[in-house]
Amino acid sequence: METTLSTKPRLNYGTLLLIVLFVLSAVAAFVPMPHPSATSTDVLNTADIAWMLTASAFVLLMTPGLSFFYGGMVRPKNLISTMLQSFVALGVISLVWYFVGFSLAYGDSWNGLIGNPLTFAMLRNVGTAPHPTLSPAIPFVLFFAFQLKFAIITPALITGSFAERVRFKGYLAFIILFCLFIYCPLAHWTWHPEGFLRKWGVLDFAGGTVVHISAGIAALAGAMVLGPRRAHRETAFSTPNVPFVLLGTGLLWFGWFGFNAGSALGANEMAALSFVNTNLASAAALVVWMLLEVARGGKPTAMGACIGAVVGLVAITPAAGYVDYGQSILIGVVGSAVSFMGVNWKNRTTLDDTLDVFPCHGLGGIVGMLLTGVFAAKVGLVNGTATVFGYHLLGLTIVIVYTFAVSWALLKLTDKLFGLRVKVGDEELGLDLSQHEESIYHVDEEFEKTYRKELVS
Repeated sequence: METTLSTKPRLNYGTLLLIVLFVLSAVAAFVPMPHPSATSTDVLNTADIAWMLTASAFVLLMTPGLSFFYGGMVRPKNLISTMLQSFVALGVISLVWYFVGFSLAYGDSWNGLIGNPLTFAMLRNVGTAPHPTLSPAIPFVLFFAFQLKFAIITPALITGSFAERVRFKGYLAFIILFCLFIYCPLAHWTWHPEGFLRKWGVLDFAGGTVVHISAGIAALAGAMVLGPRRAHRETAFSTPNVPFVLLGTGLLWFGWFGFNAGSALGANEMAALSFVNTNLASAAALVVWMLLEVARGGKPTAMGACIGAVVGLVAITPAAGYVDYGQSILIGVVGSAVSFMGVNWKNRTTLDDTLDVFPCHGLGGIVGMLLTGVFAAKVGLVNGTATVFGYHLLGLTIVIVYTFAVSWALLKLTDKLFGLRVKVGDEELGLDLSQHEESIYHVDEEFEKTYRKELVS
């Protein structure tokens, strides 16, 4: 099946973007911005500060972990490019978050839909002083740093859906647009005190909706818009480096303790609860995925164990601080089973979601969000009230429709401006060489030229 997307390079915007970045950095350096410092009257908790610094570092480690997790699943000729697609978000999204992203997510609310882009632009009014509602016990700039790590990993998650065929500059443009038009609004709706989902009572402890459902739905749109890889049936299960996947899973699991327990925003009982729930759900999901492999007549695999563990982490994310220990195990079990069925369903279709982002992160996040509405302490469905669960169903519908529609539009816009799908020859050669002129192998220059000519002819 051939994609109808344009593969002709459009314009080289590198020089223009470099000039823009120089101008913005000069403005940031020389235009005075107020950065309130903590005073003796501010109530700062040193234990909370220490934990949140640690948790922020944990979450940052998840993105390199994701690069190993994804990199181990693709063919060797695409390993570097796949890992870089995750890693580069550390740089690109950090700048976007600094200049305007944080303000869109947490600035003064406009009707509960989006933040004022000027409120905290370039960390204006963000310093070591606490914020009365967003970070009452820690420096506001530490809150900024912690939330930054979530903004980084979310677009990086999407890369697995169109791995091995996306043009690098088109990808960079898309993740910037995704951050501005999808991630920031969802974060505002869900986590800002005035966000409309939060005011409805929708619960998302650490990003099941904002991070995983948004990434999973955008991944589905990405796989559909870009179309399948050439001969993807023969390459869909290529796993050149299982140890990379194991390493990536370990780093993700480790970092997830900061992801979930850090979302308590302090060294407190909720952090301890979410820490343990995170581990229990992931452990249960890992075991269930391997048992399902055996139940279908196969062997328990390292790949399956890793995927199951990550699905458990995804599923417990929205509920981690709101449910009991046994409920976290059930969430891991159900999330693993649903995602396992989703992967097997996908494999019977023409959809080429390369690394199963939608069935794992999308479906895992949906399961987690719904079961949060079922089990959340005091307000869940099992506690005799259906209000929160009903708003979770409504919120889920809104998030899915919005994310899919806007992702589709942004992907089409990105393709029109920059080109999104690599050329046939570049895809066959591999993205490591065609997009970055790097390879894990030594490649003779004459061979590369000859190979390209043969593909063109």
